[in-house]
Amino acid sequence: MGRPPETLANLSLAGAALDRAAHRRRAAGLLEALLGDPATRVLQLEAGSAEVLDGAGDDDGRGGRGGPGDDGLRLALRRPLPADREALGLFLGEDGDGTAYVAVVGDAVDSEGARDLRTLRQVGADLGHVDADLFTTALGLANWHATHTHCPRCGAPTRPEQAGWLRVCTEDGTEHYPRTDPAVIMSVVDDDDRLLMARGAGWGEGRFSVLAGFVEPGESLEAAVAREVREEVGVEVADVRFLGDQPWPFPTSIMLGFTARAVTTELTLQRSEIAEARWFTRAELLGGVARRELGISPRLSISRGLVERWVGHPVEGPP
Repeated sequence: MGRPPETLANLSLAGAALDRAAHRRRAAGLLEALLGDPATRVLQLEAGSAEVLDGAGDDDGRGGRGGPGDDGLRLALRRPLPADREALGLFLGEDGDGTAYVAVVGDAVDSEGARDLRTLRQVGADLGHVDADLFTTALGLANWHATHTHCPRCGAPTRPEQAGWLRVCTEDGTEHYPRTDPAVIMSVVDDDDRLLMARGAGWGEGRFSVLAGFVEPGESLEAAVAREVREEVGVEVADVRFLGDQPWPFPTSIMLGFTARAVTTELTLQRSEIAEARWFTRAELLGGVARRELGISPRLSISRGLVERWVGHPVEGPP
């Protein structure tokens, strides 16, 4: 498996903009100290959503870091409040100026007035690097905490430790760390330079994406690419090459992007997973998108990046 000289650039959510300062997580009372410091910036996460503001204006304690030119959407960060200490707190890291960032998970404690709450899927592609890093990390951790409230060994409740980066069994003391599930996603191209795309079972008519699937235990990434393509559409592939990766906290994944050359082209669909699959020329794909007959993944997704790399330029379509 090789890495080509050209890789996917500017993938949403993939920029490591903050110092996670992992060495601070074990410090006793870290969250309590940070939530008692008015310089700390707090991200309120409510049912997977966060408040956003437009990019104009300066940081008044509730602002966020905008994108290039400071004209994009910004997370509405705020100073700590006493009630934050009763919520699940997550230390997200610090920036180059030493400002610490903490996420608190739960209903807002200062919800006077209308607020613009949005999900990461809705705004991730429009946030600046720091805000995208904050939202992605907070959501991934919050989703993990929500599904690991009890010990998988004995069933006893677990409690959060290390500023939200660990859960400890209250009965046997075992430690449980956040999990990330690797998934491969691949642009498969045949010798006629056609792209393979498929519509998942249960998707709406006309909605297509490149193939993807989770890596299985004991499996290399290259083997996972070949197996998933073979299982889902019956195509054999070769020349698997890595192109880039993207954290995908929906709920706790990382997407590993590849391209591969199709050795065979006959399609045999795994009907439990795939409703429809097709080989597309560039003209067919671009024409279908332009006529709104074909829907492709949004800009947030690495899937869009893989498609646009094959096309050779950005595709006008879903935001």
